[in-house]
Amino acid sequence: MDHLDSVVQGIQVALQPGNLVFVALGVFIGTLIGVLPGLGPTATIALLLPLTYVLEPATAIILLAGIYYGSVYGGTITSVLLRIPGEASSVVTTFDGYPMAQQGRAGPALGIAAVGSFAGGMTATVVLVLLAPMLAGVALSFGPPEYTLIALTGILLVAWMGNVSVGRALIAAGLGLMLATVGLDPISGEPRFTFESTSMLAGLDFIPIAMGLFGLGEVLYNIDKSPTGTKIKHKIGRIWPTRSDFKQAAPSLARGTVLGSLLGLLPGGGSVVSSMSSYVVEKRRAKDPSRFGKGAIEGVAGPEAASNAGSTTAFVPLLTLGIPPNVVLALLYGALLIQGITPGPTLMTDRPEVFWGVIASMFVGNVLLLLFNTALIGAFVQVLRIPITILSTVAVVVMLIGVYTVQNRVFDMVVVLVFGLVGYALRKFGYEVGPLVLAFILGGILETSLRQSLLISGGDFAVFVTRPVSSGILAVIAVLVLVVVGRTWLTSRRVANTVTESESESESGSGAVSGAEPESGSEPESGSGSGSER
Repeated sequence: MDHLDSVVQGIQVALQPGNLVFVALGVFIGTLIGVLPGLGPTATIALLLPLTYVLEPATAIILLAGIYYGSVYGGTITSVLLRIPGEASSVVTTFDGYPMAQQGRAGPALGIAAVGSFAGGMTATVVLVLLAPMLAGVALSFGPPEYTLIALTGILLVAWMGNVSVGRALIAAGLGLMLATVGLDPISGEPRFTFESTSMLAGLDFIPIAMGLFGLGEVLYNIDKSPTGTKIKHKIGRIWPTRSDFKQAAPSLARGTVLGSLLGLLPGGGSVVSSMSSYVVEKRRAKDPSRFGKGAIEGVAGPEAASNAGSTTAFVPLLTLGIPPNVVLALLYGALLIQGITPGPTLMTDRPEVFWGVIASMFVGNVLLLLFNTALIGAFVQVLRIPITILSTVAVVVMLIGVYTVQNRVFDMVVVLVFGLVGYALRKFGYEVGPLVLAFILGGILETSLRQSLLISGGDFAVFVTRPVSSGILAVIAVLVLVVVGRTWLTSRRVANTVTESESESESGSGAVSGAEPESGSEPESGSGSGSER
């Protein structure tokens, strides 16, 4: 009965007039920035973090969550019309969405994407309601050893599921772990890596780091990509798909929803992995796989449903375990900390209005998302004509003013500028920023839990093996490491075999060109999105 009362309380919170306004504002802004390649939810949420100081906790998270799952669909618009994925998760939509637009079916492509996002988001929210209390109940029995291994698993999974090599992702994660040690030692109180600066005794603050890496860093990286407005070549036409389209896409919508809901639960999962996995599944199940990459509506429906479902169930590890599974939710984790709320298994009982209010708002947000993206697509498309240089200038000014107003410290503005350059350099040289930020967040949990575990056991590492739950998590880590090593070895063997075969063909004078012909559904070379979950 207490559980039902909490759910009712969450619905009441979500239906408050102020919160209804902010959830509508969140999904609208999310769709808007998803349309604009180069911005994305990560930079936008980092920019808005100072705003959370003046909002109620539930209202602040409702707004930021709306921006997150709203942007997942917003990137679809440019993927279909321009073959430019506004978000990393929208890359897959370009494979068949853009060919549909070339065939004069841009409207149905956008329409089925909106329906898929709605179906995936609503179903995954139901999964969230059912699964979150169960996982939170299990997590109440967790101690320092379990949290140590969960944090380590999160870092490894993010590195494994990234968009760059595992080695580069681990290097970025290592840098994040190093930054997490700056400040006073949590056990002894000794200063570490402060360089005798009193401003660094409390450690590096999450807000200026996030605003620098994702806000200023993204602006610097993307400002020369599209200095002028974008010309739309394809007419949208009728948005709502036909009955035949729905019949053809329905199984893909169902499979994408289930797959995305499951993958979203994994650290490092979320919308990107879900959408790509769904596309692979649909292509392999198809009677005629050659249709994919040429305008198959299933190639749009399945990944879009999986993408939104994955972005929704990704809230489960954040709210129940206090472990952010991707970069955007790491920013929401920071927003909760700003409000004096620690995400984890006690959040449901200590702050039920926040826990259930955010979840209930997702039902409202998904309905609004469907309405916005069937009625206002024409207006969103017009935004593409705004030069990115104008948007970037405004963003940088607002960013620096916002970070200063949080604590009225010039030092925070310096941190933003420094990490803006760091973020730009990492992106420029092919490194991901996501593992760095997640490792910075999880680094504090990892260090504190590890040292507490060793203090409890008297320095005996057997504490991680003798406890049933921790030993199970340790087994998962071992399997994960073996999979990563095995995958790397197989990839190197394939490359070596390909080189050997090419050399043999060259010597035989066959004149064959080495390398395999890319599939029609391969990723386009056109501009990439801001990489919100990279």
